[in-house]
Amino acid sequence: MISKNELQAAFRAAFPSTVPILAGFLFLGIAYGIFMNVSGFGAGYSVLMSLLIFAGSMEFVAVSLLLGAFNPLGALLLTLMVNARHLFYGISMLEKYRGTGLKKIYLIFGLCDESFSINYTANIPQEVNKGWYMFFVTVLNHSYWVLGASIGGLFGALVQLNMEGLEFVMTALFVVIFIDQWMKETAHHSALLGLGLSILCLFIFNGGNFVIPSMIIILFVLTLMRKQLEKKTGESTCQ
Repeated sequence: MISKNELQAAFRAAFPSTVPILAGFLFLGIAYGIFMNVSGFGAGYSVLMSLLIFAGSMEFVAVSLLLGAFNPLGALLLTLMVNARHLFYGISMLEKYRGTGLKKIYLIFGLCDESFSINYTANIPQEVNKGWYMFFVTVLNHSYWVLGASIGGLFGALVQLNMEGLEFVMTALFVVIFIDQWMKETAHHSALLGLGLSILCLFIFNGGNFVIPSMIIILFVLTLMRKQLEKKTGESTCQ
């Protein structure tokens, strides 16, 4: 049974890491709430969707799905395409989530891009409980998104916001995550493999269709080469 002091220590350690996310999520969440409002949905929809779905880019896409013709199969395939990157997140976090108990259920549900980048790269102090640290990072990021969506949904009718360019935020985020991981790791075999396969798929499948095939091929190749890559990583660390 974890003590109150341990919970407070985990929260104090997690909160500073999420402050940059607070600013970004408030802005994007407000934009999403306003977008929902101008699309004809009340504030309650913004709050519930941000609380229960918690998939920022997919929530924007879901607006058009709700307004369009009923097509569950199309919605399923589109959701898989938009969120296919979570396959890689999940595989990367398997070891880190080990031993977190029932918190793992919420950690899996709340695994967004930002929570992944923080929890995967965090240098958690030894005196701080790892599971509760990751839990607080996840719940704080989730609450920022819900807060922003709620504000946007409530005041969306009073504000006009230009939504153009918001899609670049996701691209910028992945570039930052990639650079951060590159600088922290001594071996870059998996990163170079991913880049090479992505470029190959870009030439084969063209720009508009290469993402899903490249993800599938990267997942397959990394799974086959897992032991060799882990061995090379260990050798680089020893050196």
